[in-house]
Amino acid sequence: MRTLFIALRERNFRIWMGAGFVSVSGTWMQSLAVNWYVLQATGSAGLMGVALLLQSLPVLLLSPWAGALADRVPGRPLLLCTQLVHAGLAGLLAAAAWSHVGGLGVVYAISVLGGVVNAVEGPAMGRFGSTIVEPGALTNALSLGSLVNSCGRILGMALGGVAAATVGPAPLFAGNAVSFLGVVVALLAIRPRLGGAGRAQIVHDVEMAGVHGVRAGLRYLRRRPVVLITLGLATVLGSLGRNYQVTMAAMSNGPLHIGASGYGLLSMCFAAGTVLGALVAASQSDLGYQTLIGAGLVTSLLQVYSGLSSGVWSFAAAMVLIGAGAVLIDTTVSARVQLDTDTGMRGRMLGVMSVTGSLAGALGAPLLGWLSEWVGPRQTLVLAGVLTTGACVAAGLALSGARRRWAAPVYPEPVTP
Repeated sequence: MRTLFIALRERNFRIWMGAGFVSVSGTWMQSLAVNWYVLQATGSAGLMGVALLLQSLPVLLLSPWAGALADRVPGRPLLLCTQLVHAGLAGLLAAAAWSHVGGLGVVYAISVLGGVVNAVEGPAMGRFGSTIVEPGALTNALSLGSLVNSCGRILGMALGGVAAATVGPAPLFAGNAVSFLGVVVALLAIRPRLGGAGRAQIVHDVEMAGVHGVRAGLRYLRRRPVVLITLGLATVLGSLGRNYQVTMAAMSNGPLHIGASGYGLLSMCFAAGTVLGALVAASQSDLGYQTLIGAGLVTSLLQVYSGLSSGVWSFAAAMVLIGAGAVLIDTTVSARVQLDTDTGMRGRMLGVMSVTGSLAGALGAPLLGWLSEWVGPRQTLVLAGVLTTGACVAAGLALSGARRRWAAPVYPEPVTP
């Protein structure tokens, strides 16, 4: 139990997690409202996937530069700006929904702008979060962060599912705008933890980032084949195995015939599973590559099962277990990317990780949406599960070989222009 909550001993982390819970709840309320609004307005799962694509494209295109920016610019003022912009965009979405002005075009435009802000925010958020705990507690902090995100998702989906079916999307957008203010308060309340040596390391990292930038980060990544394989597998699992916003909506509106309230229920089941997965991750002293491959295989086979399941409750049970595996995969990937690379490159590696996440959304969301329309949601789930199973087997073999060839620990090394 002491290991499970070791990161919570630090005041800064407790503040950060409290604010994160509020913000994540609001974000998932808005996510559900946007998805269901587009689906109901157009009747097309493919067009719903386009909204997710538009959010992902800016992250895909801008994250390498955002990672270099995170290594170069102090995190607190940068994050204060991104939270305020997020709040403004959510407010605009609420105003558009209340006034019925702009329609789908406004939703798509705000999705693009929100994606730009997410691109800048992602690496900065990850790097800033890693500085508010001791290095030895980083894996536990990431796991507890996943737990908080999962609990926030449950609350957001629960409120969103009820509100979307009763009062419409506008109040959800307004609530999300308010939730970002919690992060602003937390950023102002967090006290600097680093002593003189830590500040000197940050100064060194900033100077290195300023001199070498994005290209040095890419050269550095090429010399880390294990990290490259990990990120490649994360992209495949994310695109074909993790875009459940699309497939759950298609199943709810199609074979399961359970509507918006049922979509909210399935989303809550998925979120409940992510809580389970986060608790499992937090209980581990270390998250290694065997955990990544094992969780990937289990969730892939469960995805095949979900496509073959005949009823709502069997599908919901699969969502619980898939949600658990999804968080275990995400937490393991994040831990390995941060712990197996140098601190001076951390922002840029987190930027690359953001690219893999956005690429998964950009490729997977519209692909799964259109496949659900053309061949059916069930067939889409089975096909995607088979493909991700093969990807896990291939990645497991590649990681085994790469780790034998590059078994030496990673030490800081000079980066040449």
